[in-house]
Amino acid sequence: MPGGDAVRAGLLRIGAFRSEPGHEAAVGRVQTWTRERFELPEHAAVMVTELVCRRPGCPPLETVVAFWEADNQRRHFKVLKPLVDVVADDLPPVWLRGALCAEPSDDYACCC
Repeated sequence: MPGGDAVRAGLLRIGAFRSEPGHEAAVGRVQTWTRERFELPEHAAVMVTELVCRRPGCPPLETVVAFWEADNQRRHFKVLKPLVDVVADDLPPVWLRGALCAEPSDDYACCC
């Protein structure tokens, strides 16, 4: 790169380019379950990623799911297990939709 600068991947990029067997299929499953659970249109953006958690007491890997509502309101939630282990019952119930960390806040640093 010009000037010798290297492009570095941040924490959100961990797992973004994984090629282990089953990873891509797991992403697709979680996207489908999220669209179904929250009644999102088929073309709605649903981002699924696996992150390393470095906080004390966290599981080593967690799955983060983000989606956008029709009014561009972002919602997201975490599943405290690796992506390939996530099952449909791990997703929050639809009645929690409005509480899914619409806007991150330092008040909720534990869970958003």
